[in-house]
Amino acid sequence: MSHPPLYIDFLNALDVEALKLTDAEIIAAVEAGLAAQGRGQTEIEPRVHLMPKAGASGHFNVLRGAFRAPIARAGVKVIGDFVDNYKQGLPSEMGLLLLMDPLTGVPTAIVDGSHLTDMRTGAITAIGARYLARKGSKVLGHVGARGTAYWNVRLLDSLFDFDEIRVHSRRPESRDAFGARLSADLGKRVVVTQDWRSCVEGADIVVEASRLTAPEPMLKTDWIKPGAFVVPYGTMSAVELSLTDIMDKLVVDDWGQCKGGPFGSLRAHVEAGKLSEQTLHAEMGQIVAGLKPGRESEDETILFWHRGLSLSDIALGHFMLQKAKTMGLGQRLRYA
Repeated sequence: MSHPPLYIDFLNALDVEALKLTDAEIIAAVEAGLAAQGRGQTEIEPRVHLMPKAGASGHFNVLRGAFRAPIARAGVKVIGDFVDNYKQGLPSEMGLLLLMDPLTGVPTAIVDGSHLTDMRTGAITAIGARYLARKGSKVLGHVGARGTAYWNVRLLDSLFDFDEIRVHSRRPESRDAFGARLSADLGKRVVVTQDWRSCVEGADIVVEASRLTAPEPMLKTDWIKPGAFVVPYGTMSAVELSLTDIMDKLVVDDWGQCKGGPFGSLRAHVEAGKLSEQTLHAEMGQIVAGLKPGRESEDETILFWHRGLSLSDIALGHFMLQKAKTMGLGQRLRYA
């Protein structure tokens, strides 16, 4: 059979940077994807992992999903997670998003997955806070300084305009550089702390995005104040088993992928039955779509665990491609 020429749109990392997406654009694109998930207009399969065991500490995450509406895109993202990449001057997370037509299976686009992952992760954190944190939250405590951490803080601050931002990470050079970058970009003082406790204790919003190589309870439940919003999403658990005991609501991005697999900050809580279908309040998409309530009182202490959604990758990748066309960015590659 003959058919017209088929092309793939390609956005590399330089193209994605040149898009200069605004904070509002990133949040809006990801929020639209969450709403579609909540309305049942998507398909998502739990992420799987490829462990190359090639002598380095790392693995590949493979995320898969599809939209039926309001966009028609299916996608697969493969992104590496290699914790020692900083020793070679490389980001810990690098990968690609492949987008396809869900009706024909024809590949339609390839988008750099590194910047996209950082942005969509920060957007999920910020959207979670929009619906689940107290409106008057003014103190942020953030542990972790990897690529996603920057967008967590930046997008959260775009919504809350914090009076105090505290950051911490394991390596002094990493946390100092992280604090300096945030301070310059946000135009406000950022407090770089020497330990976990001084970073998160008493904060209104607590984000744990650490890079532990094995589970270790570094974040103590006693440090979380009543009414706080807590987002632990490290690959390896850094929280105590008692953390879920103080929560009034437990929210996840997708229960299907949170309840299985070897990784995740609340893996032990799932295995112990502390986080289950019975104790789960909602998926974030249900809240965004208005099907389940978010925060209902100032007194609620709420936890949001997100593993990372293929749907968020697809939604943001779709928006990037649309904006790139208006700006004349990217390349067209002959596929067939």
